[in-house]
Amino acid sequence: MFVVRHRTAVLWAGLVLTLVLGAVAAGTMDALVLSRWEAPGSESVRAEQVLARDFETGNANLILLVTARGTTVDAVSAEATALEAELAADPMVGDVWSYWSQDRDPTLRSRDGTQAVVLAWVTGDATATRAHIRDALLGSFTRTTAALDVGVAGAEAVSAQVSEQAARDFVRAELLVAPLLLGLLVLLYRRVRLALLTLGVGLFSVIATLAALRALTGVVEISTFAANITLVLGIGLGVDYSLFVISRFREELAHGTEHAVVTTLRTAGRTVLFSGLVVATSLAALLALPYPFLRSFGYAGVLVVITAVAGALVLLPAALAVLGPRALRRRPARRTTFWYRAGEAVTRRPVLFSLAGLLLVGVLAAPAAGLRIGLPDDRVLPPSASTRQTYDALRAAFATEANDAVHLIAPRGRDADVRPYAAALSRVEGVARVNATTGVYVDGRRIGAAPNPHRLSSARGTRLEAIPTREVLTGTGATAFLDRLRAVPAPVDVLVGGYPAELTDFRAALADRVPLVAVLILGITFVLLAAVFRSLLIPVKATVLNLLSLAAMFGVLVFVFQNGAFADVLGFTPIGTLDPAFPILMFCVAYGLSMDYEVFLLSRITERYRETGDSHRAVLDGLQRSAPLVTAAAVILALSFSLYATGDVMYLQMIGVGAALAIVVDATVIRAILVPALMRLAGRANWWFPGRAPS
Repeated sequence: MFVVRHRTAVLWAGLVLTLVLGAVAAGTMDALVLSRWEAPGSESVRAEQVLARDFETGNANLILLVTARGTTVDAVSAEATALEAELAADPMVGDVWSYWSQDRDPTLRSRDGTQAVVLAWVTGDATATRAHIRDALLGSFTRTTAALDVGVAGAEAVSAQVSEQAARDFVRAELLVAPLLLGLLVLLYRRVRLALLTLGVGLFSVIATLAALRALTGVVEISTFAANITLVLGIGLGVDYSLFVISRFREELAHGTEHAVVTTLRTAGRTVLFSGLVVATSLAALLALPYPFLRSFGYAGVLVVITAVAGALVLLPAALAVLGPRALRRRPARRTTFWYRAGEAVTRRPVLFSLAGLLLVGVLAAPAAGLRIGLPDDRVLPPSASTRQTYDALRAAFATEANDAVHLIAPRGRDADVRPYAAALSRVEGVARVNATTGVYVDGRRIGAAPNPHRLSSARGTRLEAIPTREVLTGTGATAFLDRLRAVPAPVDVLVGGYPAELTDFRAALADRVPLVAVLILGITFVLLAAVFRSLLIPVKATVLNLLSLAAMFGVLVFVFQNGAFADVLGFTPIGTLDPAFPILMFCVAYGLSMDYEVFLLSRITERYRETGDSHRAVLDGLQRSAPLVTAAAVILALSFSLYATGDVMYLQMIGVGAALAIVVDATVIRAILVPALMRLAGRANWWFPGRAPS
């Protein structure tokens, strides 16, 4: 075989390729972009475009919280006005308004009158905006003078700090994961070289995927989220595939090195290739989503699988061919009968163990029924972050969310009479006040002239601002609030925009597409499993058990991160909802890893069944041969991923806890109990396939 005969050349070529890819990958992070939560083509996105084009303004994405030192905000007008003018002079700031320039708008002032806000629209795409806020505005406008204390907040400022903190946490976790992973692999293999090879396959996958993503950025938009899934899945799949290949190579070494490599590639290699095909084609279904940052999960996931499979089936076999018998333990491992006996116990009472396993998974999954998807906010950051501290002060002192105003835009309604419409909007539950060109409206009544009415009109049309109360945007209330606003009859066609509308439209559009993606993933998985294992029941069980594993993971994520269990231990602040992106990210990670374990176990069981024709014996032998491998991979990866829970950003903590939990449940309850129990109950029906002769 080519890999065996040209082992040295393959390894040198692999080293050179890795160095070249590493040089390309070095520029990947700078080429990735920070995506906003928006649904392309939605009403809120169209509203944002009209705001920028016709009104030269946009959503308030930067907030300066101004605190008067020892007095009220009315006594520091000169200093605050100068601060506003300084911000307006920044070349990327397109619009600025404040308590002082808005005729003492009470929604822009704290309850006790000692604080007020300056709001700004910083122009540019998400990457440019956040970089400018981080590099030019965050530090310079966080200040203390004789008259004022100034803090910086805003959606883009929070995103900038989240990205910065997450990058530090991720690097720290990776620095901890690498030595921990290496140490655990050395304990497992009893060979340092094999541990380094396994880790090397994972790193090759990460480097090669980042390089490929760098090339893709010239064609499509790739989100920074792609780097997260690349690191997590690259190491995970690299370890899984390498463990499986090396384990089979060691089994076959008694017949010689060349025979061992060839047999390993024919058996374990086929399984790895098939596993990669299933995972890659399933993750490719994410490309059906019309959102760049979610499609980035698909791009990264497919590339990770391809590169991990390439590393495990080309570079690793060449290295094993060089090592030969040196890959064996110094002392032969004793053949354990633990998993065989465990399998006998499970298959002796399959109904009892099936019910027990389902009950345990059901208990873990139960909280998932209460999953609530809400708007992400600053509380994903630790309390020590400056933007988090500013937002904590805003929540404590302000009754309204003036920075999250809902814009109701009539692009061709310049001459329309908006007075009845504005009055009706002000009566909607959750609206503190409505600003229109015709005045300010509260509870259905006009209470005065509009501050700066020129900001609310353009040569083409007019717009209104509905200022929400703070309570209405908490949890999942934003959706109902937007529905109430949109239900108010308007005198002309109106576009509803603003940050709450963008998040609500994004969530609604995502909910519409997720079922399609789920059907594609489950359908692709079923077809591929049925084609390879020549069975209809096996893919059905595999799909159901994978869903059970994911349900358990989501249950724990809801229980911990939504409901706040162990929040003090992990050091995060629960807000009662989950960010819409991370259930999907966790689905990608958990699905990829759990499918690996499923394919590894079923491959050994199927192999033994085809040799013996005895379904019960095949289950026991397959469990004995694959369970130690799956368990070792699970322990190694679960401990490694759990290190992400030590981060300061809730997103990384979710990755750590969710991935570790999914791996443990999948490798123990699902693969060690439910799979053998259900296969025992099914008996020969496991292998039924249309057109197959009975065996």
